[in-house]
Amino acid sequence: MATRHAVTIREVAQRAGVSVATTSRVLSGAGRTSPSSEQAVRKAAADLGFRVNAQARALRAQKTNTIGLLISDVRNPFFGELAHAIEQSALHAQYATLLGNANEDLAQQDRYVQTLRTLRVDGIILAPQDGGSSAVQDLIADGIPTVFVDRTVAGIDIPSVSSDPSVGIRQAVAHLSACGGRRIGYIAGPQSTSTGQERLACYRDAAARAGFDRSEELIHVGDFQQASGEEGAHRLLTMGVDALFASDSPMAMGALVACRERGLRPGVDVDLVGFDDIALFRYTDPPLTAVSQDIAGLGSTAFALLEEVIGGGSPASVRLPTALVVRRSTRLPAPSGPPAGH
Repeated sequence: MATRHAVTIREVAQRAGVSVATTSRVLSGAGRTSPSSEQAVRKAAADLGFRVNAQARALRAQKTNTIGLLISDVRNPFFGELAHAIEQSALHAQYATLLGNANEDLAQQDRYVQTLRTLRVDGIILAPQDGGSSAVQDLIADGIPTVFVDRTVAGIDIPSVSSDPSVGIRQAVAHLSACGGRRIGYIAGPQSTSTGQERLACYRDAAARAGFDRSEELIHVGDFQQASGEEGAHRLLTMGVDALFASDSPMAMGALVACRERGLRPGVDVDLVGFDDIALFRYTDPPLTAVSQDIAGLGSTAFALLEEVIGGGSPASVRLPTALVVRRSTRLPAPSGPPAGH
């Protein structure tokens, strides 16, 4: 006689027609769901003969006062500052932080996710890679409190904190227009990430409103690494663009290197705008105009959301604003007074 396989939470979710996260909340009793979803999940579980693993639940109930933090690229100064903000918030609340580096690689992310699961951390803060992985779904199905930071994954219903790039990008495009630009080269991030997709969409909208040349050849899709920013800047400058707009800090640094290699002076011969406004941008030559994110706010909010999830809550996701900080890499001077958003 064949042995019947143990029904998984993923099968219950599929039968009920809801997400794995919703199914996990219903079966664990942690967090709120709609009455219709709860009814569908409980019926699917009964129909399939699903049984909650009480032993695994008991193990998870033992607090370790540790959290896992998995960032996208430890070499990216933005993520370094973000990790510091999260770690300090956790330390203040008597939690130790275990740090992992996905290295902008889905397979490496999944290895760290599996490791953090086995270490029985109380919760995980994750800047996810693209949504093609089942490892994150399994993490949520296990009932491990999880929060996304900076990036999100479509179809995964968990709390997140991220920046809204729309205002900052509109301000950057308006500033480049005031500097006299019409033919702008945009260096986009990977379109497998939510940040890469959203920033490009915001740029396209703002460029259309400003009447810029919207030829697709003026968009170079990079990978959030300095080398791709340098490569993209060289290609776009060869095409005779008026300005460069790089959608993260490493690619902005790559664009700055490309300008120097070609003998071009940012703020004199060509305008250059970056994204993230890391501390280093104040000390480059020239200091870089950039769209600023509230990195400290992202970090402290991410930990606050995770604490609430660990406590059984279902907090709403949070979006923080962005704003342009003008420096000498663009031809118009900075306005008097403190920059907006700081």
